[in-house]
Amino acid sequence: SAASCTTNCLAPVAKVLNDKWGIKRGLMTTVHAATATQKTVDGPSMKDWRGGRGILENIIPSSTGAAKAVGVVLPELNGKLTGMAFRVPTSDVSVVDLTVELEKDASYDDICAAMKEASESGPMSETLGYTDEKVVSTDFRGCGNSSIFDAGAGIALDG
Repeated sequence: SAASCTTNCLAPVAKVLNDKWGIKRGLMTTVHAATATQKTVDGPSMKDWRGGRGILENIIPSSTGAAKAVGVVLPELNGKLTGMAFRVPTSDVSVVDLTVELEKDASYDDICAAMKEASESGPMSETLGYTDEKVVSTDFRGCGNSSIFDAGAGIALDG
């Protein structure tokens, strides 16, 4: 892929939301599995002090370019999304938490219905998955979708 796994996860969800209701602004946080470039024990890092800390023992705050990259892929969202990452001691599967302010009102049920529809038919169906089952990260190992909307993990603000 030409983009990060976080970008590939964020973009389909952001596209569905933006196409249906418009996104005024959004904040994404990714809880990211360990990667091969991270230290298993504390040591020096060329990038930043936290990046040199051992991934097996720490939750490591980090930067991510995923939100900006979505603005490149979806120009209508350029400058509307920002975000950060936490690297955590898991071996596989990451999660993106996206909080958005929409231009038009939508209930959480409306959002879930739109995500389910997009996951079942149309151009997003191969990329975007949908679940309402009580899953955890290891349940997604081997999944072919780059993004899965977890209806049971979302909440509505002021709703």
